[in-house]
Amino acid sequence: MPRARKGALVQCDPSIKALIVQIDANRNDIILEELDDTHLLIDPTKVDFIKTELNRLLSQNIYDPLDEEDNP
Repeated sequence: MPRARKGALVQCDPSIKALIVQIDANRNDIILEELDDTHLLIDPTKVDFIKTELNRLLSQNIYDPLDEEDNP
């Protein structure tokens, strides 16, 4: 018999999905279901946490040429 689960549908590109899967690998309580390459069903109470972690991860990958000027 099918069971209903409450979740938040996340639509994103595959690279962001990979980051969310990586975040979930450490906790195993975020992703309820991987639907396809661009859709995830996640725990609705974890949406803010996912946003915060994605911002943190993405900010680590930003190239800032001013950083090189400060370090001769």
